[in-house]
Amino acid sequence: MLSKVFTADAWREALEILRDEIPLALWETVYVTVLATLFAVIIGLPLGVLLVVGEKGGILPLPRPVMQTLNVIINLLRSIPFLILMIMVIPLTRFIVGTSIGTTASIVPLVIAAFPFVARLVESSLRELNPNIVEAAQSMGATPFQIITRVMIPECVPSLLSNFTIAITTILGYTAMSGIIGGGGLGKIAINYGYYRYKTLVMIFAVIILIALVQLFQTLGTYLATRLDKRAKHKGGGN
Repeated sequence: MLSKVFTADAWREALEILRDEIPLALWETVYVTVLATLFAVIIGLPLGVLLVVGEKGGILPLPRPVMQTLNVIINLLRSIPFLILMIMVIPLTRFIVGTSIGTTASIVPLVIAAFPFVARLVESSLRELNPNIVEAAQSMGATPFQIITRVMIPECVPSLLSNFTIAITTILGYTAMSGIIGGGGLGKIAINYGYYRYKTLVMIFAVIILIALVQLFQTLGTYLATRLDKRAKHKGGGN
């Protein structure tokens, strides 16, 4: 079986396919991943903040039914498998983009799948904040909006960056599955050639490139989080 996969003809054919299609596929994957992450953060960040500040005893408590509804919606969207979600939101995707097939169209289900995840990550980061810092800001007369924008979020930036790195690598994995609906990118190449045409070498190369992208995003996110971590700087200054 393996001897058929790694023949000279298979290598030559795989390299030709990669030369012709990988550059565009790589660009499509990065384009979709970055845009989907950006929109997911734009939606998920304020939702994650509300989950913390809007609870009972928070700096901006919201009515209990509102908080319960918000939690139910987030949990519901997080519990739907991505492949099923892609199919469910086809009408919405067609309404927003004009089509349900293609690289740009895949951004819609990616955002819908990712923003609840981002909201929970933001909630987790904000809950790590020392409550004494918030209390100090309140005692100085800061408004809830000032506490959120000038205290809570800035103090949690390293943790938020670490969690956003988790989000972008997760979304990158989702982009591979979006190839099933013609989403383009490396996932489409892996599915079209590796699954439908039995070009195993092409699929292997596509997977290797996806792994390399994950490592790149993870390394960059970890580097930025470490550079911005005030606690790490203080520790470094004390050594």
